This record gives sequence, C-alpha cells and structure tokens, in this order.
Amino acid sequence: MALARNRRRNERVDYWPGFVDALSTLLLAIMFLLSVFVLAQFILSQEISGKDTALERLNNQINELTSLLALEQTTKQDLEDQLSNLTSNLSTSEQERSRLQQLLDEGAGAAGDAEQRAGALSQTLDEERKLSQRALSQVQLLNQQISALRKQIAALEDALDASEEKERESTAKISELGNRLNVALARRVQELNRFRSDFFGRLREILGNREDIRIVGDRFVFQSEVLFPSGSATLNQAGLGEMTKLARALIELGAEIPDEIDWVLRVDGHTDNIPLSGSGRIRDNWELSAARALSVVKYLIDQGVPANRLVAAGFGEFQPLETENTQEARDRNRRIELKLTEK
Repeated sequence: MALARNRRRNERVDYWPGFVDALSTLLLAIMFLLSVFVLAQFILSQEISGKDTALERLNNQINELTSLLALEQTTKQDLEDQLSNLTSNLSTSEQERSRLQQLLDEGAGAAGDAEQRAGALSQTLDEERKLSQRALSQVQLLNQQISALRKQIAALEDALDASEEKERESTAKISELGNRLNVALARRVQELNRFRSDFFGRLREILGNREDIRIVGDRFVFQSEVLFPSGSATLNQAGLGEMTKLARALIELGAEIPDEIDWVLRVDGHTDNIPLSGSGRIRDNWELSAARALSVVKYLIDQGVPANRLVAAGFGEFQPLETENTQEARDRNRRIELKLTEK
C-alpha cells in the first residue's frame, strides 16, 4: 500500500513552481504600488501643507484689504458729503451775488456797500470753488485706490479658487491610491489565508484526528498534556514527536510561501487557574505559560525552522477557552496554540 501511495504521489503534476512565480510577480507589483502610494502620499502631504500656509496668508491679505476698502469707502463718503455742502454753499453764494448785483444796479447810493459785499462774496465763492476742486481730486484718488483694491481682491479670489481646485484634485488622488492599497492588502490577506488553510490541512494529515489536538478558529490547539508533564516546561517524548512533525510541515510550507509575505508562527502558552505549588524554578502560571511557549519555539529552531519566523508568548490563566470552574474546563484551558499570521 505504501508503494502504491508513493506511486500515486509521483504521478501528480506539480503546479506549485508556476503558481509561486505568478504569485511572486503579483506581490512585486503590489510592493511597487505600495511604494508609489507612500511616495505620492508624502509629496501630496507636503504640497497640501504648503497650500494650507498659502491659503492662510491669502485669507489674511483679503481681510486686511477688506478693512482698508471699508476705511476708504468711509473717507470717500465724508468727502462726498463735504463736496455736497460746498456745492450747496456755492449755489447760495451765487444767488446772493446775483441779488447784490441787482441791488447795485437799482441804487447808486448803495453801490459802494453792494460792491464791497459783492467782492467779499466773490472771494468766498473763489475759496469754496478751490475747496470743491480739492474735494473732487480727493474723490478721484479714492476711486482709483478702491478700483486697485478691487482688482487685488479679485486676483486673490482667483488664486484661492485655483488652490481649492488643486486641493480637491489631490484629495481625489489620495482616495484613489488608498482604494488601490486596500485592494492590494486584501489580496495579500487572501493569499496568507490560503497558505494558513494549507498549513492546517497538512498538520491535520500529519498529526491525525486526535481529540487532544484540534483547530479553533484560525489557531491549531494542542492540549498541554500532549506536550508537557504537569507543572513542567520540558517537552516529553510524545511532545517531541509532535513538534518534529510540526517542524517538518513548517519547513515545507515556508519553502512555498513567497518571501514578500512576512509571515510568522505565533506560539501561545496558556494554563488553568490553579496556582502552582512548590518553590521550583517556575514560580507562577505566567512563567509556566511563557516557558512552555519558549520550549516549543526553541525545539522548532533546533529542527531547522528559521528563528525569524517564530514568536513565543505566555498568557497564563487569563485567556481561558472555558470559564466554568470544572475539571473539564481547566483541562481545555491548559493548551499550546499555534497561529500563522503576518508580522
């Protein structure tokens, strides 16, 4: 039967090399996209930061120009009021001059007085005309200044609109790159999940359908009694055999996973809630769980598994699978969990 099984295995077509090449090409493309995204995000963040500073400076200039425009408009209104008063006075003076000239023509006796009054009024009229001319010049100057201010405000508004448009375009580009990155990451997670499924399937085939070794979610769970004596962190003979099988499966799987997937096997140690008795080297459940996880990791390294692909963690009694205070629950909580994940 063993010969027939080997013959069937040899007759299988090996699709893995082509698949690994395709996957390597895909992951290289993903890394390129990630690099482009990071570079684009950095450049866009610098550009947006500079635009924010420019926008703030433009807004401050607009506020200052608006204040100046309001002040100039107030001054213009005052001058226009003065010009109106001067114009009214000029009209009154001209009427008075006409009346005096009429009186001068009507009586020779009152001619001297009329001429004096007419001369005084003429002098006043000339002064008011000069004041009116100065007021008109000031109004024209203010109109020119207001026109220039309006042009500056229009230019600033155009620059502000252009900056806002560029910012919207930058935001759209960032959103597009983010969507591409999410798609690439989702594909990468799917690839790792596929390798995790293959790994669990191989472990199930190697270790057999044992009740004390089972799959819980995305973890492969060994009951502590399979690997260690009670209260000890030293692998027993049965545990050494199981870990040898595990190391062989990890080495085979590691050769198939592309280097671009930065995977690790996390080894988690768990205990029950019964305190340790005695005064040995291991003082409590924290140290026991960590020491057991570390024993598994060190043995796998001795069997050829790369050290950078292994992580050891101890959780003591504080991550139980069962919360009931029964012997069966405590038996299930004493365990070593294996989880294939990314760094």
